[in-house]
Amino acid sequence: MKPSTDTFFIYVRKSTDESNRQVLSIEAQLFELQEFAKRESLTVAHIFQESRTAKAPGRPQFNLMLSEIEKGKAQGILAWHPDRLARNSVDGGRIVYLVDTGKIRDLRFPTFRFEPSAHGKFMLNIAFCQSKYYVDNLSENIKRGIRQKLRNGVWPSKPPVGYLNDRNKHCIVVDPAKASLVRKAFELYATGNYALHEVRARMNEVGFVAFTGKRFSVSNYQNMFKNPFFYGVMDSKGELFEGKHDPIISKRLFDEVQAVMARKSKSKTPALKPYLYRGLFRCGECGCFITTETQKGHNYLHCTKRVKPCTQKYVREESISAQVDRVISKVALEATIADQMFTELVNEREVTAKAEEAAIASTKAAIAATDKQLDLLLDLRLSEQVSEPEYVSKKHILVNRKAQLRGKLESFATNRHNRFEPAIQFVLEAKHASILISEGNPEQKRDFLKKIGSNFQVAEKSLAVELLNPWQFVAEFNSDLAPVIARQGDFREISNWRRGRDSNLSAASKLSRWKTWT
Repeated sequence: MKPSTDTFFIYVRKSTDESNRQVLSIEAQLFELQEFAKRESLTVAHIFQESRTAKAPGRPQFNLMLSEIEKGKAQGILAWHPDRLARNSVDGGRIVYLVDTGKIRDLRFPTFRFEPSAHGKFMLNIAFCQSKYYVDNLSENIKRGIRQKLRNGVWPSKPPVGYLNDRNKHCIVVDPAKASLVRKAFELYATGNYALHEVRARMNEVGFVAFTGKRFSVSNYQNMFKNPFFYGVMDSKGELFEGKHDPIISKRLFDEVQAVMARKSKSKTPALKPYLYRGLFRCGECGCFITTETQKGHNYLHCTKRVKPCTQKYVREESISAQVDRVISKVALEATIADQMFTELVNEREVTAKAEEAAIASTKAAIAATDKQLDLLLDLRLSEQVSEPEYVSKKHILVNRKAQLRGKLESFATNRHNRFEPAIQFVLEAKHASILISEGNPEQKRDFLKKIGSNFQVAEKSLAVELLNPWQFVAEFNSDLAPVIARQGDFREISNWRRGRDSNLSAASKLSRWKTWT
């Protein structure tokens, strides 16, 4: 290359401003570039240096250098390698554009040859792309390493107060000096008698400070109380990982702290009058909400009449409560009936569980057999007893078969007993409804009414409820069963309720429909 008559800026950079990292990078680059400038007889107008990463735009000295070049104060740049100038597409694009427009006529690198031609700019773009790829790949590798550390139960960065990094054993250990203070802070707040600033004041009195010696702020305590790390679990971007470090507090204490924090964070709103059916019913005539008011010691429900004129009159709360009892009684299963249903469902669940265990064992055996076939196929390929196309074809079949078997095994694990548990729970709830009518308080009855029905309306002083499935089926089952019990005296006298006889056919039919809904 011919000696250049252009004026150059020297640009040197290292990736961090930490004094203990890349200590000789700036000094070494500067020495080599100054020697290179002497050998090539280059005129250097100024030296720009900074300790900033080039993976993102925004380096002050780099931007200043390009600004000076745009003003014509230099026509070339001297750097150790293109990756010193840019590791991102924006800064690399700026340099290539300045070359295109003639603002930069020359770029010199001791480790890279550049010519301001189409081919030279193409190679420069490749160098910048390689630099960006290095940064992106390094980032992915770091993220992958962090995820693996988390899966191994190791916190990938500095642990919170109460723990220390043991550099010899490469693990996190409990800090004996601060662990007891962390536990004390949790215990204080868990009592519910202290606000966060009061906990902070108490802990300041006993000398609880951060690694730097500074006192913790209120927000520091709030973050500490929300961190599951202290009971042995690591939270990374909302995903929990089981940690190998020793917990400082118990999970129970952590949960108590969360409960106190949730309770204290609730806004103080004026308490509404504790009317039993507030916001539950609508008017059957106009669709407005039914409200409640107290007159002469009694609660009365009436339409708010906010949309249009309505002819509905008030009704006493006691009358509605009696109608709620009647609705619940429609879906309440008599204890003997519920117990028989419960027994048969449990028995069927046990039979199904045994069949599933056999199917699981068979599937696991099939997976093991497929693994052996894959190993054998690989041995045959390595010994060249099968061709490459034949190997690939057979392996494709075996791998897909194994994937299907694993999916079948996972479905067993996911769905085991799932179709029985809702039905069993439902039978128990229907049995409890009978007890609820005689022994439950009004609030419990109201909540049960919400569970079994929808579209609650009051019109002509009467309550109308649309029962949800499968509660509607139970109501029909009870309705059809009533005359059967009246004739035979006891449900236990009825033959198999699952099949039913002529007298009980309707009830049994509805019960089978009910099972499909549960």
